[in-house]
Order: sequence, then C-alpha cells, then structure tokens
Amino acid sequence: MEHFDVIVLGAGAMGAAAAAHLSRRGVRVCCLDRFPLAHDRGSSHGQTRLIRLAYFEHADYVPLLQRAYALWRELEENAGRPLLVESGLVLAGPPGGEAVAGTLSSASIHGLAVERLHPGETETRWPALRIPEDWIVVHEPRGGYLFVEECIRAHAAEAARHGGRFEQGVQVHGWRSAAPGGGRHIVVDTSRGPLAAERLVIAAGAWASDLLRLPGLRLRVLRKSLFWYDPADRVAHAAGGLPCFAFDDPAGFCYGFPALDGRGVKIAEHAGGVEVADPLQVDRSLDMREQKRVERTIAAHLPRLGTRLAAHATCLYTMSPDGHFIVGLHPDEPAVAIAAGFSGHGFKFASVIGQALADLATDGRTSLPVGFLSPTRWGRPPAKTAVE
Repeated sequence: MEHFDVIVLGAGAMGAAAAAHLSRRGVRVCCLDRFPLAHDRGSSHGQTRLIRLAYFEHADYVPLLQRAYALWRELEENAGRPLLVESGLVLAGPPGGEAVAGTLSSASIHGLAVERLHPGETETRWPALRIPEDWIVVHEPRGGYLFVEECIRAHAAEAARHGGRFEQGVQVHGWRSAAPGGGRHIVVDTSRGPLAAERLVIAAGAWASDLLRLPGLRLRVLRKSLFWYDPADRVAHAAGGLPCFAFDDPAGFCYGFPALDGRGVKIAEHAGGVEVADPLQVDRSLDMREQKRVERTIAAHLPRLGTRLAAHATCLYTMSPDGHFIVGLHPDEPAVAIAAGFSGHGFKFASVIGQALADLATDGRTSLPVGFLSPTRWGRPPAKTAVE
C-alpha cells in the first residue's frame, strides 16, 4: 500500500490550495479527484468569482480575506499570469437590506476603504447601471474578480512544482483509521485500491457529506445557474469600464461581472436554487425560470445590456446549516482536517483556507482566525489537537 504524509480528497478550490501549501512545506501529498483538474461538474468553474473585503456576511471573515488577497497575489506572481483583478465592486440595495448594512458595518469595524454613493452619481460614473433613488450604493475599490479555473490550475502547478501528486479519475469509497504495529494512520479506500497517510484533508465540495462521517451535520447541495449576455452596448459593459456589481433586490440577490470575452456580461442569482439529491445526476439544461428572474434584474438594473443570451452553465452550492463555512479538525478524528459547506461564497477564500488546512494537517492547529467556522459549533466535542 502506497503511503503519503497527507492525502487530500478533492482537487477543487480548497483541495488544490491545500495541496500547494502542504507541498511547499516539504510534505509528501497526494490529491485525489474523480474528475479532471478545473472540471465543470462541481462548484469551482464558470470563468470568474467575486472577491471583496468589506464582507457583509460576517465581519469575522475580513481578516481571512486580507490574508487571502496577499496569498492570491503571491500565487499570481509565481504563476506569471493574472489571477485577481481589482475592478471595483458596486453593491446596491434598499436601506434596510442585510447586504448594504453588513458591508458598511464590516468596513467600519476594520477600517476598510469604501465609498457611499448616491444612485444618480453611480449612474453617471457607470452608465450601464440603473439604481432606484431610494437605494444605498456602496463602491468598494478593492473588490473585483478571480479567474476561477486559472486559480485552481495555478495552485495545482505550485503543488506539482514542489513534488505534490494529483491523481484524477479516482473514486473515493471511504476512509478509516488503522493502527499497524502500534502506530496510527488513515487508510483511504479508492477505485484504484487503498492508500495510506499520516493525515487526511477532506475538501470534497458537493461530495463531502458521505466522506465527512458526521451524521448530525446536514449539507444541502443546490443547483445554480450562470448566464452570459452579449451586450448591445459593448463599450458600457466592457472590462475596465464596468465594475463588478451586486443588487440586493427584494425580488432576489443577483451579482455579475463586466464582459471579459465574447460571451459578454456574466450574471447569476445568489439566492434560491434547486436542491440536488445526487451531485453526479444534475440537470444542466437551461432553466427558463431562473433565466426569467435574471432578465428581470437586467431590465431593472442593467437596461442597456439587453437579453441576448450567449451562454449558460450550472454549478453547485454546498450549503451548511447556517450558511457559513466548516473548517477545522474532525470532531471524532484529530488526524483529519475538513473544509466543507462553503455555501456559494467560499471561492475567494481558497488561498487562505488552503493555508489553514495545511496548518491543521501538519500541526493540528492554526493561528489563522477560523475558530468561528469550527465544525464543533453545533455542539460536537472538539477533536484533540495531536494524534495519539
């Protein structure tokens, strides 16, 4: 049986990042995935993901984001190509909305640079946008986007450069603790036979539920649609002219990106989603209901874009019970670190979550502020911090 220092289950955003951080430390790591690198079957594909500092979901995410930005820039320099573009982000919504209030609160707590704009001023600066007069607009200059597939490839290349191994087309059937000769390690049962490691990292995205072996923790998988529209006015919607945008409309939260290629402007709903029973059996056909809701947002807030659909794709949200991430040591097995339930807003953190997972896998602890994301927050007893 082949033996590694660490086996990582899943080579998506978090798994590839963990493999990169581990390999750079001289750890012998093997990353397993049933699909090819940067595939389109899970949650980490579709050209771009938003990144922002003034985090309305919870102010405790901000220190992690500050570290994530630095790590993305470091990875970008090593990769020799753009990964993160700070295009700016315009977030707009009604005064009582969670998104605007949370953004302003996080900015105030952490001293982040944001602009509060009048809707009319917003439309003058970015003519493609339309904002109701009674809404609040927040512009975050350091907001922007990550090239999602390129980020995964860059982390994987970084891992490989330092000896990390990626095995694709491998199905993982489960894992178990073993104690040969009085020692202790983890055995992973796969379609290619068993593999062993001193430590295990589970970062399996939509496939995490069965692998986590935490029956009291329910993760829901939601089907989400991404749409690209060919703009009628290319100049107004081009990268460099239009920032990223998010509308916290009572009818549904939508977000999007300027036109980066021939497909045009990408826009999607963050709210809603259809629950998926099996991530391997997802209907990836065009959902007309979702398309109509997105096009209502276009009519209300991006009227010059038009509704000439150029492309669409499907991705998956893996939702935790409270919508926040699950990062930490397994409550029952201290040799296992887990990262799950990223709930549709996790990709931007991949660089720093990879560092946290590497810390947990090698040291049994991390100095990064991930305590509020602990898997024990629902009452499970904490894992011990060292393997006995």
